[in-house]
Amino acid sequence: MNWSIKIARLRGIDIYIHFSFLLIVAWVGLTRYLQKGDVNEGLYGVLFVVAVFGMVVLHELGHALAAQWYGIGTKDITLYLIGGVARLERIPENPKQELVVALAGPMVNVVLAIIFYLILAGVPNLEVLTHVESVGSQLLAELFWVNVSLVLFNMIPAFPMDGGRVLRALLAMFLPHARATQIAAGLGQALAFGLGFWGLMSGSPVPIFIAFFVWMAAGQEAYQVNLKNALAGVPVSDAMITRYQTVSPGQPVRDVVDLILTGFQQDFPVISNGQVVGMLTRSDVVEHVKSAGESVSVESAMTHEYCSADPFDTLEQAFFRLQESKCRSMPVVHRGKLVGLLTPENVGEFMMLRDAIARR
Repeated sequence: MNWSIKIARLRGIDIYIHFSFLLIVAWVGLTRYLQKGDVNEGLYGVLFVVAVFGMVVLHELGHALAAQWYGIGTKDITLYLIGGVARLERIPENPKQELVVALAGPMVNVVLAIIFYLILAGVPNLEVLTHVESVGSQLLAELFWVNVSLVLFNMIPAFPMDGGRVLRALLAMFLPHARATQIAAGLGQALAFGLGFWGLMSGSPVPIFIAFFVWMAAGQEAYQVNLKNALAGVPVSDAMITRYQTVSPGQPVRDVVDLILTGFQQDFPVISNGQVVGMLTRSDVVEHVKSAGESVSVESAMTHEYCSADPFDTLEQAFFRLQESKCRSMPVVHRGKLVGLLTPENVGEFMMLRDAIARR
């Protein structure tokens, strides 16, 4: 189920909001209304949250536009309860480029903070800066401090914050990328452990939640980089499955149910006139058996949303395309002919066996 809805498209980038964002908007508005007993206070709370997340979008657009400068596209930007995520097509391999892309987001918030400060204070001076809430609009004052907080929080040297990527980029100028990632991820997890311990001692759940999020994100970043290095240069043909079952569009789904129950295969290439025309997944089978029965045809149940690979493609490229696909099996096609299947499970088995052989 898709829990996000598209709200805009800027510079060719789709922007989505997750349902959790709507929950925080409703919660803040309702809380302020109940505390103050005034509808206007509730509306102010909603306006404040929307403004904050608007600045989060600008922050993520900063990353996206900097990446575009280096020819790296952005798949989309999604607003979550905990902030925004810009999904770049890839992380820059050049450390200097990654440094620029990582700093671009916080720099947006620096510029916004300066703008709000100048509006509030008129002429900059230290005294007004330290007492900015006493000057001008309450909303502008709060947004000033929000931007300052976003800069400070995002520059913490831990994944997935921008500071973690800045640290890795700086380290990667002198060390291999994988080693730089390990150091940055290790530091991020150390910080997460300290934050979680502090949360336990203070009895506050917020630091514990942030610590868990940082710990998982740092570990995931290290895993992805190690995986990329392990798969780089390996052809798909080394890891693909060459013993598999196919089905035809005219077959009833009943036949596929038997194949699933009696074999190891979960997804099936649909072949017509020697060409792959679709994929029939286990979830497709279950869904259509529930709704239409086992006599429904494969053609009615199959999906056309799948990606394919050539046996001479690198396993790194194919595997990351497979991770982005809705279908968990990838047909491997050479000169129009199906020659194999690729699944996350057999890629994992390939890596495990190759590692065991290397250790031996």
